[in-house]
Amino acid sequence: MPPSAPMNRRIVMARRPAGIPAPEDFRLDTQAVPGPADGQVLLRTLYLSLDPYMRGRMSDAASYAKPLEVGDVMLGGTVCRVAESRHPDFAAGDLVLAASGWQDYALSSGKGLTRLPPDLAHPSWSLGVLGMPGFTAYVGLMQIGTPKAGETVAVAAATGAVGSVVGQLARLHGCRVVGIAGGPDKCDHAVRELGFDACVDHRAANLAQRLAAASPNGIDVYFESVGGAVFDAVLPLLNRHARIPLCGLISQYNAVPGVEAPDRLPMLMRLALTKSLRIQGFIVSDWYGPLYREFSRQMSDWIADGRIKYREDVVEGLENAPAAFMGLLQGHNFGKLVVRVAS
Repeated sequence: MPPSAPMNRRIVMARRPAGIPAPEDFRLDTQAVPGPADGQVLLRTLYLSLDPYMRGRMSDAASYAKPLEVGDVMLGGTVCRVAESRHPDFAAGDLVLAASGWQDYALSSGKGLTRLPPDLAHPSWSLGVLGMPGFTAYVGLMQIGTPKAGETVAVAAATGAVGSVVGQLARLHGCRVVGIAGGPDKCDHAVRELGFDACVDHRAANLAQRLAAASPNGIDVYFESVGGAVFDAVLPLLNRHARIPLCGLISQYNAVPGVEAPDRLPMLMRLALTKSLRIQGFIVSDWYGPLYREFSRQMSDWIADGRIKYREDVVEGLENAPAAFMGLLQGHNFGKLVVRVAS
């Protein structure tokens, strides 16, 4: 291959993290860009999505999906341009939604690719409010939380990719919305820009008391993605027949095996019984199908008329993905976190 030929940068998992991921858990390597065989396309990554679930895939603990192996390219959703095609259904220049991971280029058989409009104003939004995070919010709140006008909906990680959409959807359905976020700037954004009725800073003192003051009528729906101390503050405030859609437990993803954590099970079981709580975990990939078409249409309309607002946190350069991901797990991002890999 000539010296001027493009190379494929890849970020692989160098070792399994013990607790919070460290820079040494990732390695940037470079390989020749592969050429597509018959029936394949070569994808050029434009945007990479960074999401909390990726931390779970770095662990070898039993889960709903196969873990990464040491040396594997870090996985992730991407927006890509077809650089070269030997596939009858795709042409060079097509814009597609893919899952090609943390690398500049990837080969695809075409399976799982979704063609995007060529003139899409914000292609990266297909990884956020119009993609998996937005659909997670929609399914969890509307199908499991089933909010009713006048109820109180509380949401953790309130300015994140999922939580920000949950709160705005609840507001559209006539609910009082209480967010929980990390820091005064995020809480201010939730109230002033997203229209939440209140937002409580989980990093400040007396979280339980401040959350209770913000939820004078208790909590009817709690959208859970955090766990830990945030869940401890929410639990006593749950009303009878409250619903808890559970899509993540980010406070526990960096737990070190063998380190003892508080035992919340006895209190949870007692309240689940005495208050008739409904707690339902869900994996959003199980809900794709007829619901996604409905979500895509409604969300596009809500964005177009300004009823849903959206914020991105864009990091420049594939080489900066590990640091951005480590920051995500500690709440450093503000909005949906994406990496712009190429123009």
